[in-house]
Amino acid sequence: MYYDFFGFREPPFSIAPDPRYLYLSERHKEALAHLMYGVEGQGGFIVITGEVGTGKTTVSRCFIENAPENADIALILNPRLSARELLSSVCDEMGVSHPSNATIKELVDLINQDLLSAHAAGRHKVLMIDEAQNLSADVLEQLRLLTNLETAEKKLLQIVLLGQPELQQILAMPELRQLNQRVTARYHLNAIGRAELPNYLSYRLSVAGMRGDIFNAGAVSRLYKESQGIPRLINLISDRALLGAYAEGEHEITSAHIRQAAREVRGDTSNTQARQAAVVSRSSHYLLLTASLLVAVVGTVWLADRWPVTVTDIQAGFSSSSVQAGIVERGDSQSTDQSGRLASVSSPAPEELQGQQNPQDAVPAPESFEFSSHSITLVDAFRSLFKLWEYDYRPEAFPTACQYARAEGLACLERQGTRRSLEFLNRPAILELRDQSGKRGYAVLKSLDGGVATIVTPEGSREITFTSIEQYWFGEFRILWRRPDFLDVPADSGSREEQLWIGARMMELADKHSESGVETGRINRMPTEKQIRWYQDLKGLTVDGIAGAMTIIQINNDLGGPFPRLTPPAPPEGQ
Repeated sequence: MYYDFFGFREPPFSIAPDPRYLYLSERHKEALAHLMYGVEGQGGFIVITGEVGTGKTTVSRCFIENAPENADIALILNPRLSARELLSSVCDEMGVSHPSNATIKELVDLINQDLLSAHAAGRHKVLMIDEAQNLSADVLEQLRLLTNLETAEKKLLQIVLLGQPELQQILAMPELRQLNQRVTARYHLNAIGRAELPNYLSYRLSVAGMRGDIFNAGAVSRLYKESQGIPRLINLISDRALLGAYAEGEHEITSAHIRQAAREVRGDTSNTQARQAAVVSRSSHYLLLTASLLVAVVGTVWLADRWPVTVTDIQAGFSSSSVQAGIVERGDSQSTDQSGRLASVSSPAPEELQGQQNPQDAVPAPESFEFSSHSITLVDAFRSLFKLWEYDYRPEAFPTACQYARAEGLACLERQGTRRSLEFLNRPAILELRDQSGKRGYAVLKSLDGGVATIVTPEGSREITFTSIEQYWFGEFRILWRRPDFLDVPADSGSREEQLWIGARMMELADKHSESGVETGRINRMPTEKQIRWYQDLKGLTVDGIAGAMTIIQINNDLGGPFPRLTPPAPPEGQ
C-alpha cells in the first residue's frame, strides 16, 4: 500500500524468513559461524537457542543457502511428532524410500544405509530441526541414537537443533545427559543491541530499494524501547509506522509514529480504524485535487477564448489595486513604483557581498608544531590515547600501559613507518618525537584530515600542520587495537575459536568485496587459512595465512565498529 509512496520495490519489514534481509549483527554472525563450523566437524549436535523473534529461522535459511557444496540438508519444521513419525519425516526429507507401516528399526536401518552411501560418495548429511523445544524426551533420545551411526573415522550425521531458551532446560534433564554430552557447539542468539539498530533499519531499507534514512533519531530510540531489539517486533512496529506515516502524508518516521504503531502491534486497536480511514481519505483527496485542477484548466481555456486578456490589462490591474492598498509585491526581482508600474529591483552582485562577512566566521589557520610547548610525556600520551578509546587509564594502578590495554581487551602495536602507515592503520597514534638536541617527547595524533593534524597538548586539542611535526618525527609510533576473543582462550581450543571468529567475519567480507554470488560462495567454502590469505592479498598485506595484528586491524576497519578512527570517512560515491 505504501511502497510507491516511499519508493520501495517490496516491503522492507516483512517477517518472512528471507535470507536477503538477514542483517548480520555480531550475534547473528557468531550463530552463523557456529553452524558453518559445525558442518565441517565430525557429527554430533549443534544447539542454537534464542528468544521468540530473534532470527533463528532466518539464520538457518541463510546457512542453508551458504552451506558447503558437499552438504545435504534435511529440514524438519514441525517437530510435534512421535519417534516413528519423526524418523519417517527424516526419510522423506533425505529422499529415502520406505514403507508407510515401517517400524522404527526398519526406518533406522534405511537411514543408516543412506548415510553410508552418502559417506562413500563424499557427501555430508545434516538434519536441521526448527522449534526443537517441542520435541519430547523420547524423540530426543531417538535422535541421539541416530548419531551412533558412524564409521571408524567419523559420525555420519550432523544434527542441528534450533529452539527457544527452554530447549537448554530440556537438554539439561538427567535422562538426556548422554545427548547433552554430544553437543559440540552451542550458541544463544540475543536481541539486537541499541547501537546496531540504525544499521539494521538502513540495511533492510536498502534491500527494499531505498537509499537513505527515513527514521529520525527519536523514532530509533522509541523503536528500541518498544521492541527491546527483537527483530520480529522491530519489523512489525516499523511496518505499522510506515503505514501511519503514509496515511499522514509524511516521509519521515517520528517517535509518535512508532508509539502508535507499537500500541497497534500490542493489540490496542482503538485508532486502527481511524488510520485506515485516513488512508482512504488521503487517496480520495488526491482524486478530488486532480479533478479540481482539470476543471480549472478547462475553465481557464474557455474564458481565454471568450475574453482575451493582454499583459497591459494585467499591469493595469496591479497598479489600480496594489498601490491603493499599499501592498508590496512578493519576490526579490520586482516591486511597484509610485505610478503603479512594475519596476525592476536588482539584487546585490556577488562581488558587492565580499568583505561583508563577519571576520569571526573565518576558519583560523592551523598552527605550527612547537616542540617545547606542544609535546607531552609518554604517560600523559597514553592517558590521552586511552581517553580517545573511552577508557580511564590510571598509571598508578597499571604502571605498564600495554598491560592495562590487555586487561581491557585491547592491545598495543608499536611500529615504524610514514604518514601513509598511519592512514593505513587508521587509528589515533602516539608519535615519538625528538628535537635538535635529541630530547625526546610525544604527541597524540587525534585526527588527520588532509594537511591538518589534530593533536592533544597540555592545553587541550590543537590543529597544526602535519608537515611542521614531521621535522621532529622519525617514524616511531604506537597505536591501540581491539583484540578478538580467540587470542585469550587456551591454546588447545584457540584454533576452534579462531575459526569461528574468522569464519563469521570472512562471510561478511566476501559479500562486501566479491563481484558475484558465485565468488562469495567460493570464498565462504575456503579453509580458514586460505580465507585469510585471500583477504591479505586483497589488502596488500603480507600473505602468510596468519590472523595477526595488521590483518585483524584491517578486518575491523572494513567491517566498522565502536573504535576511534584517525582519518575522516570517505564521502559516499557520487559526491
